[in-house]
Amino acid sequence: MFQGILIDKDDSGYRATLQEINDDQLPEGDVTVRVAYSTLNFKDGLAITGSSPVVRKFPMVPGIDLAGTVEVSGHPDYKVGDQVVLNGWGVGEGHWGGLAQKARLNGDWLIPLPREFTPAQAMAIGTAGYTAMLSILALEHNGVSPEQGDVLVTGANGGVGSFAIALLSKLGYRVVASTGRTSEHDYLKQLGASEIIDRATLSEPGKPLAKERWAAVIDSVGSHTLANACASTKANGTVAACGLAQGMDFPASVAPFILRGVTLAGINSVTQSKAKRVLAWNRLAKDLDFALLPLISHEIGLSEAIEAAPRLLAGQLRGRVVVDVNR
Repeated sequence: MFQGILIDKDDSGYRATLQEINDDQLPEGDVTVRVAYSTLNFKDGLAITGSSPVVRKFPMVPGIDLAGTVEVSGHPDYKVGDQVVLNGWGVGEGHWGGLAQKARLNGDWLIPLPREFTPAQAMAIGTAGYTAMLSILALEHNGVSPEQGDVLVTGANGGVGSFAIALLSKLGYRVVASTGRTSEHDYLKQLGASEIIDRATLSEPGKPLAKERWAAVIDSVGSHTLANACASTKANGTVAACGLAQGMDFPASVAPFILRGVTLAGINSVTQSKAKRVLAWNRLAKDLDFALLPLISHEIGLSEAIEAAPRLLAGQLRGRVVVDVNR
């Protein structure tokens, strides 16, 4: 038996509860992991509250991230006692995820936990930091460098935004952070933001082409914010789109792409190759200032995760929420 959050849906409604789960209820997989830490992401908040249909089958254990120790393995890459980390692969949506003390998974979804990280540190980073690094890799792939100009980071107070600012600043970029929370300006400055703008300047319908302001963008917001960010990107700049907090729509024109040669790079953090995942985590180990992790993240117990989910969706929680599944 182990503890976990189980989401169910039947004639009596949709509900998420913390309960005892039998080992024989675990789904199929060739690696069983004793989970140490998981996280509470935006998608997990949607799953737990049922406010968006992200869960594809029931019952479901949410949690798109996990870090822990291999307990049973039938996979050639892993043996009992190995420490591993997982991000994505539909875990927490179509396959039981990390918000439980055990997980049984496809070993191909795992990567070894880099020795630079403890499991708690890896989950402080989680999908958010991993996605931020994938976005930076996309900018670098397109030749973006600090001397070309500012980089805009939207959704700056969220997990992806927080890590994007910290990583870009350490890499030498001048970062412009977009946020709607004036109370968080000091936090963003501590992460390395050089300039802070009100998200309202980007979140309303704008012109197809606007004044050139930044060499690149990391956008986790979507909708009008993404359209306006593209419209203000300098010639031959790159916009990495990795989120949809404002919406899935993209009310834009082709003008920035045709008239300025702007590149819109989509960031898929869910099904990246193992080589790309290992590269991203190795770069995180090298380029992230670990001293910022306590500023970006805070820890809760598994018993607090259900109550925290609606607060996360309401934008009331800053940065990353790390979940100690053993308390």
